[in-house]
Amino acid sequence: MLKSFAGLRALARRRWVVLFVLCAALMATLVAWTAARVPFSSEILRSRIIGTLSERLNADVELGAVTLRILPRFEVRGEDLVIRREGSGDVPPLFRIEAFTVNADIMGLWRRHVAYVKLEGLEIQIPPRKDGDQSDDRDRSPASGPHFIEGRQVVVDVLDAPGAKLIILPRRAEKPPKTWYLHDLRVESVSANTAMPFNAVLTNAQPPGQIDTHGSVGPWHRDDPGHTPVQGQFTFKDADLGVFKGIDGTLSAVGTYGGSLDRIEVLGETDTPDFTVTVSGQPVPLKTKYHAIVDGTNGDTRLENINASFMNTSLTAKGGVFDVEGKKGRVVTLDITIDNGRIEDVMRLAVKTPKPPMTGALHMATAFNLPPGDEDVVDKLALNGRFIIERGGFTDPGVQQKIDTLSQRASGKVQVARPRNVASTFAGRFVLDDSVLAIPAVSFDVPGAVVELKGQYALRRETLAFAGELEMDAKLSQTTTGFKSFLLRAVDPLFRRGGRTVVPIRITGSRNEPSFGLDVKRVFTRRDVAGGK
Repeated sequence: MLKSFAGLRALARRRWVVLFVLCAALMATLVAWTAARVPFSSEILRSRIIGTLSERLNADVELGAVTLRILPRFEVRGEDLVIRREGSGDVPPLFRIEAFTVNADIMGLWRRHVAYVKLEGLEIQIPPRKDGDQSDDRDRSPASGPHFIEGRQVVVDVLDAPGAKLIILPRRAEKPPKTWYLHDLRVESVSANTAMPFNAVLTNAQPPGQIDTHGSVGPWHRDDPGHTPVQGQFTFKDADLGVFKGIDGTLSAVGTYGGSLDRIEVLGETDTPDFTVTVSGQPVPLKTKYHAIVDGTNGDTRLENINASFMNTSLTAKGGVFDVEGKKGRVVTLDITIDNGRIEDVMRLAVKTPKPPMTGALHMATAFNLPPGDEDVVDKLALNGRFIIERGGFTDPGVQQKIDTLSQRASGKVQVARPRNVASTFAGRFVLDDSVLAIPAVSFDVPGAVVELKGQYALRRETLAFAGELEMDAKLSQTTTGFKSFLLRAVDPLFRRGGRTVVPIRITGSRNEPSFGLDVKRVFTRRDVAGGK
């Protein structure tokens, strides 16, 4: 389960692809719109490009050399284009382009069409959302309001931006910026007042893998760019989960997205046929379906619904992936519910053995918190919840025989040579922290007996440390025969309470070799020992 949600990290990457497409299209439209007016000289063209960009973007614009060639084809080439927010001073520029090329023919220009625009070395730096800016587009149409250019405009037939880079500047100065590299981007029918089809390919950073996406973005919302509409589809192939300490597997994902830049709804599916938690080394096939809402302005992702399945167990979850102040990375917080799962499936993820120690029906609800950091997943994962295991049984014959014998003797049936396999019901609370599973309270019952325990299980050492009480219908003397039964009659009153026998017990040892025994010290320190039957 742990990183079925690792595929959700790819959500953050896809929103930036969309934002990048929009910005690249915006730049191409502006340059082409200005250049297509065919000025008389390169210097006039350079001045017009600077003026147009300054006016349309309310920005400070710098531009290097511009060359203009009209024959045999119309071609404009510019260098060192830099755009900053107006009056922003020394802050990083919004746009930087090493070189741009505009190609067109005379007939195309007559129809206000530019055949091809290429942006080389395009770098876009997105500033953080200001504190307190929590605008929500759900009450406003993303297509409403004034767009980028009014009236008739130039259409760019094809836009290419190879080797482009998108940099997301953090709100807090101590955090490094996030940088995404797009090694292939093509946008068609580029125009600020229409939806623009695009195709993009990028290599995802973590988990590493290739994202292919296509869709449309626009028209540009001039007054509030976050309301610019977007829609598309994506595939995410061969993502290596092994880069995250504590898990392994190869993830693939497909899905669709739509909405506006500041509220992108994503419907997706992931498939990891060999998902593995390394502490157990047991691969399981894992599939998920999810509905998420991504804030394209800060990267926070709200997980409306997740449905995951592995082997014969299904779970549902909701929560989010959020930024963490003062730390690199994001925290995953979820509320997880398993309504009708199997304990053996869950144990396969957590226990290093070919055969799960237990079988049975599992019902569970837990809070899930996975903080950022380079630690192993098992060491940093935190859980806090409740569980019920119905019809539970142990796969180790020795352990199950002890449970069967306990049930028979607790019922006073000591003459049974081969006690039948009995099923147990377990219920309790649990807290996982720092790779130690603490159980403040757990009870399990078999015919004739109830056991109540508290203690902990160390996942890495696989050691047990539990103490509690065994409550039986039979007296101690009735759990055995012969002379031993006669001797135990003398201590029967010591363990009777409320008409039943209550014995302090402890469980220690390892998962493979648990040790069940009488907690002798507690026999004589209990304050509630009753002397009567």
